[in-house]
Amino acid sequence: MSTADRLRWFARGFGQLLITAGVVVLLFCVYELKVTDAYADAQQDKLEDNLTKQWTAPAGPQGPAVPTTALGKAFARIYFPTLGKDQVRVVVEGVGVEDLKKGPGHYPGTALPGQLGNLVISGHRTTYGAPFRRLDDLDGGDAIVVETRTAYFTYTVRRVFPVSPRTVQVTYPVPYHRDAVPRERLLTLTTCHPPYSAKERLIVQAVMSSTVAKAPGVVPPALQGR
Repeated sequence: MSTADRLRWFARGFGQLLITAGVVVLLFCVYELKVTDAYADAQQDKLEDNLTKQWTAPAGPQGPAVPTTALGKAFARIYFPTLGKDQVRVVVEGVGVEDLKKGPGHYPGTALPGQLGNLVISGHRTTYGAPFRRLDDLDGGDAIVVETRTAYFTYTVRRVFPVSPRTVQVTYPVPYHRDAVPRERLLTLTTCHPPYSAKERLIVQAVMSSTVAKAPGVVPPALQGR
């Protein structure tokens, strides 16, 4: 075999290898973006059914805004009205790998909706339904609504900013002040940043601006017209 033939053989084999690698990468992307989205959609449907059953069942003794919820179970609904009418997700309890495959997750031990302190919710940005895909489209003054069995809690966005994944101080009851006594009702959302990367975390900080008790035909102003 001549040198030219060997070069052609090598080039042909290398080209086929690149094509195969491209197909593998494409299939992986399809799995990441389609299969995981389909899984999350199915889980959200189940969670929505479970949440409806929980909230329509006879109420027990008066308790907190959200009763103690088992990990991975439906916790509340979260709405992003300025991002569109379809921007609503069921939040689960927990931020473990399996929990976040179902939807946004409430960080255990942080405040409940409407409570003093810091309600922390985390979610995926690119896979498993990407519930927090558009967090960077939020602006100061935008409303975020958290719905529980008994009320709608509206939080107003203060700021949107990236931090290091190690900056856990944003989850403290008073962000960055571990031992401070909370005097505000805060909401902190966290997700990966930038998209398709875990280099940083995108943080949305908001403060509660109103509470509307649930009653037939009553919704907070931010959700009117839905």
